[in-house]
Amino acid sequence: MINKLWIGLIVLGSSCLLLTGKSDVLNTQILSSGKATLELVMQIFPLMSLWLGIMNIAKESGLLLKLSKFIYPLLHRIFPEIPRDHEAFGFISSNILSNMFGLGNAATPFGLKAMESLQKLNKNKEVASRSMITFLVINTCGLCIIPTTIISLRILYGSDDPSFIAVPCLIISFLSLLFGLFIDRILSRRNHK
Repeated sequence: MINKLWIGLIVLGSSCLLLTGKSDVLNTQILSSGKATLELVMQIFPLMSLWLGIMNIAKESGLLLKLSKFIYPLLHRIFPEIPRDHEAFGFISSNILSNMFGLGNAATPFGLKAMESLQKLNKNKEVASRSMITFLVINTCGLCIIPTTIISLRILYGSDDPSFIAVPCLIISFLSLLFGLFIDRILSRRNHK
């Protein structure tokens, strides 16, 4: 669906430029977008590599396991349907920790594994379980302590204080997480009745 939307927008925008006689703008954008994309990737790549490496070291050293045990009491309250010591808790906590450090790319594999694990516990395979929906809400809200991608974009575009965004991101992501969990609880109780 999203592919069709993007193709439609590209065709519509290109057609408008061609019909208004601004084909030079279209050519300029096509040729310059590759360079801008490469510059963006080259700016973000080192920072993402650093944090992905740190997360990998944390995983291999057992730090992620220790951190997941640290946040287990909170996760058990949020996901009471998941049995104690189930693998889903490890994947969920790894996903949350990756998102907290602004590493959406590193969080994705953990999120997919968590969903697979939660699907195994799901009694009705055709409908998402309460735990799956709650995890999706948490993942979508993405509590973020260090927004590494945003900071690197701000560095790329010459911001005077690239890390200024960290505190507002933390506050907004925390509030959105609380609101999302609140709505999730209300809807799950209403649907349960």
